[in-house]
Amino acid sequence: MPDPRQRLLDAAIDHLAAHGLSDLSLRQLAAALGTSHRMLIYHFGSKEGLLVEVIRAVERRQREAFGDLGLDEAVTPGDAIRRMWRRFADPALAPHERLFFEVYGQALQGRTHALPLLDGIVESWLAPAVEFARARGVPEEVARADARLGVAVMRGLLLDLLATGDRAGVDAAAERFAAAYEALTAETSPADPAS
Repeated sequence: MPDPRQRLLDAAIDHLAAHGLSDLSLRQLAAALGTSHRMLIYHFGSKEGLLVEVIRAVERRQREAFGDLGLDEAVTPGDAIRRMWRRFADPALAPHERLFFEVYGQALQGRTHALPLLDGIVESWLAPAVEFARARGVPEEVARADARLGVAVMRGLLLDLLATGDRAGVDAAAERFAAAYEALTAETSPADPAS
């Protein structure tokens, strides 16, 4: 059974997915979660601290899903990108993604409450992506650069989707990236000695 902090965090993730942030005060958010604002302050320090933890938890879930793809040796790099794109672009995640970009922007502006989000915001994705690519024969230095490129492209495509709503156009761009990355990976991976 999750501890009280984790239960509150899970409830906040679900609430924000269903209702968005909509400028809720800490007291309103606490009431919606069935707790008091004092409990939220106790566990998260502030409303902003809770939002950073929501973003981190959603990001962690996405990385775990990506890690699970890496366990299946039959999943090609292009297929992994396609599957993760479908997951990221799920309309149910849009409220979390809008929150991510809002708080990310605040962190980049140096707002104190948002700065903790920057800790590992890119690096946390690099290790699983490098591991995935290395397991498929990509040299580490190439895998690291590719991982950073993948994070940037996926986040850029998500921002495009949120800003434009052009699902068909953004899906086409994601497919183009998946196909190009698959071709690039084939060029940098050593030939299968069994072939």
